[in-house]
Amino acid sequence: MADKKTLILGATPNEGRYANLAANRLVRSGHTIVNVGLREGEVAGVPIEKAETIHNDIDTITLYVGPVHQESLYNYILDTHPKRIIFNPGTENSELRRMANEKGIKTEYACTLVLLSIGQY
Repeated sequence: MADKKTLILGATPNEGRYANLAANRLVRSGHTIVNVGLREGEVAGVPIEKAETIHNDIDTITLYVGPVHQESLYNYILDTHPKRIIFNPGTENSELRRMANEKGIKTEYACTLVLLSIGQY
């Protein structure tokens, strides 16, 4: 499987959260990750950074931030210009999806953990 560099938006050091599980599963599956979140720490050996640095080499942004908190991140997400955005359960946002599609970014309402488990990531 090819490395799909993935930005995890909503990364957390809390091992009980899906974002943390996804980060670890992505790394075990051979993908490079960038953790972006509110809390300091690290996940899967990668530090968590703030949503400040625009990464220009991202294949996928996987969202673990609810729609209420996404609006302040719109520019960050769209300026990163990933190939795709995965809206994990609870993060679905038709406005952001439309904005991303208008910029040529593929979007999916899906679960990163499920996609990895069935080999469809």
